[in-house]
Amino acid sequence: MDDVSQISEFGKILIFLITGVVMILMLFGVNRLLAPRNPNPEKLSTYECGEEPTGNAWLPFNPRFYVIALVFLLFDVEMVFVFPWATVFGNKEIIQLDSRWGWFSLIEMFIFLGILILGLAYVWIKGDLEWIKPNPTVPDSGTNIPQSLYDKINLQQSAFRVKEFSLAATATAPASNPTATATPAKPMFKPSFKKPANDA
Repeated sequence: MDDVSQISEFGKILIFLITGVVMILMLFGVNRLLAPRNPNPEKLSTYECGEEPTGNAWLPFNPRFYVIALVFLLFDVEMVFVFPWATVFGNKEIIQLDSRWGWFSLIEMFIFLGILILGLAYVWIKGDLEWIKPNPTVPDSGTNIPQSLYDKINLQQSAFRVKEFSLAATATAPASNPTATATPAKPMFKPSFKKPANDA
């Protein structure tokens, strides 16, 4: 008589998950029983890398951190591609089967790294890697209009003054044209409705 397994593979996974949840809950319970609980304002304060926290923790985040994080992410992903390449390039069995694999993988990695180095050089020249840019970029429209002309237009406030709206102004407007108020406006055309012809 063959021994038949009384539990399926999914049942084993279920037992494993239940055991993991029970163990974690037991650890939390032991921690709750044994750990001392004496909170104070210093323990409940926001941790700022060893510095004394000042102000509220909910502050706007400096966008420069995002730029540095994106550049880091770029080269972190680069390492993800370099490690498998290094294992293939260093595999002597593949190189012995066909020596062209070594040259192909070497040229391919040089192209990949070259594109990333060009991107790094562009970011470096643009000044995005510097925390405080020494030369702020001033927007330029590319026109030959001098700045003094813009300043002169901005000083002329009367040209840009908004006229006030009042109901009295609209009520007096028809009085200047008495013919418009005497006769009501007639439509330009008179619609005609035709009965459909009966096909009898």
